[in-house]
Amino acid sequence: MIKNPNRLINEKSPYLLQHAHNPVDWYPWGEEAFKKARQEDKPIFLSIGYSTCYWCHVMEREVFENETIAQIMNEQMVNIKVDREERPDVDRVYMSALVATTGQGGWPMSVFLTHDLKPFYAATYIRPTEHHGKPGFSDLVKRISELWINERNKIFTTSEQITEHLRSNSSSENNTTIDESIISKAYQQFLQSYDPKFCGFGNAPKFPRPSVFNFLLRYFKRTGNGSSLKIVLNTLRAMARGGMYDQIGGGFHRYSVDEQWRVPHFEKMLYDQAQLAVSYLETYQITKDDTLIETAKGILDYVLIKLHHKDGGFYSAEDAESISNSSKPHEKEEGAFYVWTKSEIESIIGKNNAEIFNYYFGVEDEGNALQDHLNVFYGQNILYVAHNIDETAQRFAKTSDELKPLILAAKHKLYLEREKRPHPHLDDKIITAWNGLMISAFAKAYQILEYDIYRDAAETAARFIMKNLYNPQTQTLYRRYRDGDARFDGGLQDYTFMIQGLIDLYESTFDFQWLEYAISLAEKQIELFGDAEAGGFFDTTGNDPSILLRTKEDYDGAEPTGNSIAALNLLKLSQITNNNAWREMAEKTIQSFGSRLSQMPEALPQMLVALNWDVTTPKEIIIVGEKLAEDTKVLLKEIRKHFLPNQVILLVEDNSKSKLVTYLPFIENMTMIDGKATAYICQNYSCQLPTNDIEKVADMLG
Repeated sequence: MIKNPNRLINEKSPYLLQHAHNPVDWYPWGEEAFKKARQEDKPIFLSIGYSTCYWCHVMEREVFENETIAQIMNEQMVNIKVDREERPDVDRVYMSALVATTGQGGWPMSVFLTHDLKPFYAATYIRPTEHHGKPGFSDLVKRISELWINERNKIFTTSEQITEHLRSNSSSENNTTIDESIISKAYQQFLQSYDPKFCGFGNAPKFPRPSVFNFLLRYFKRTGNGSSLKIVLNTLRAMARGGMYDQIGGGFHRYSVDEQWRVPHFEKMLYDQAQLAVSYLETYQITKDDTLIETAKGILDYVLIKLHHKDGGFYSAEDAESISNSSKPHEKEEGAFYVWTKSEIESIIGKNNAEIFNYYFGVEDEGNALQDHLNVFYGQNILYVAHNIDETAQRFAKTSDELKPLILAAKHKLYLEREKRPHPHLDDKIITAWNGLMISAFAKAYQILEYDIYRDAAETAARFIMKNLYNPQTQTLYRRYRDGDARFDGGLQDYTFMIQGLIDLYESTFDFQWLEYAISLAEKQIELFGDAEAGGFFDTTGNDPSILLRTKEDYDGAEPTGNSIAALNLLKLSQITNNNAWREMAEKTIQSFGSRLSQMPEALPQMLVALNWDVTTPKEIIIVGEKLAEDTKVLLKEIRKHFLPNQVILLVEDNSKSKLVTYLPFIENMTMIDGKATAYICQNYSCQLPTNDIEKVADMLG
């Protein structure tokens, strides 16, 4: 039995630190653990999770804090803990093994490995004792230990078969060429899976997948098909009305347990906030629906208040669990921070106001949770918009204008009261990739809303990353920063998401340094990850011998794949720098996923966003004028009113012209007309007549 902290106490990951006082003799992923396994001739137990993972917490409480089970683990295994958010390279390999052997994935991930790190048994959450014929964790460890001693050849055979299967699946062979017809095929797939009653796609649980929104909005722009826009608009509205959106504090929870978006899994992830903010902003550009902006602002303001490092970076997540009763400091419950009893609401905002508030937000005496599989929501209410403002006004014989300030004031009172509760755990590590997504969101928010605070947030985050997670000597990125420590080589997503953020930031501020960083990182990305033979990019560099496979993720899920974003980045940078080789590389990247796209186009909607760019001749919008001049701002405001997904926008000032001329010599002769900021709108190597007439600019943009 280990009484002192284990080796994880020396780590920075909040997830690993959560396990630092387990009686399990945990090791971090690395040679020390691998060497111990070889020297003591023991198999490796690998546990992968993350700090805001509900079932990871459950398995820790039931298994890893159990002294008896821990003793068995320590005697018969070498035990390794991995934070999947720090080490997506490790996670990706063994998640592939889990899916290949069980048909499903998830966390916590529990994998048993040979000394050469090959998996031979994989599972997710494992109960401490036998359940419905499945062995409990301690029995499983004993069985595996016996097999290791007595029938090791069987283990080796299994591990080789699994590894060979993974290798064959990760091979880059592609014999299918795709064209733009695949875009319509993908749309039909999304149309078929759309839920016309409650919106979203498929059945419960419902996960937001912003890359689908990105694709459908661009499909609408491409075809004028109103159904694609309607799908996005209705889904975004349904999500914003539901309990999956934090009606009091802003921001979205991870997913909805039910089909109506009412009962969420309560963790909040930075990557969700970033991508969904962009979805709401872009849909607003098309529809001018102000409710979308209110939701976008709710997301962004939540991030600034709760997930913002004092020096500029953004934290990773907030947990779903928190202490529900201060007299029981070790008992946490799902959603405890966010739910309300009817009597609580009445005591905080007064009975008269509560009657209106409760009608609007669907509050009931016995609680309003549609599902309660954890048995924690009886008598508790998850706020959702049960009746819109007009319905509520009619019910209480008031006007909507009378009710809006009342509801707003009530929400503020509840927010202040909620802040007194024990807060969910904050995962305060800073991930480069997710910060890249958030920089994009704040940059786009500034473009559309013109709030300086959003521009400042994007800029300070970019400065933070380039100061703390970028090595100027090697021109490479690190993956994770926490408590003064930058660690782990950046993966493909860290580069591509950050490059995307820097391009968006340049188009917001026209500060050329951001474009220079984007170009430099793109060059390094090609060097480190490029697959010159088959096209596209590997997810990892190949420099770490402990990583069995160099994978290429092929599903745009909660996060888009690195290759999907890489393709679009290269197309944009090709347009900006006039580097046709980068366009060819982007096209080869798309084609390298041809087999996957032809069989299942809905798997890679963000890749189809890149394909849509490639087959639609993009525009270059070049503004010649002083960046801070009022006439320049007026031009930019008009341009940014429009949803223009297939364009790049550049600004030429006298003092920066020389830098852009390096890439685009033709802009050297572009000048202001009559001393006023002037727009040059170019397409397919040809420019329309320059103008500083706002109406003409609007007409040119369509």
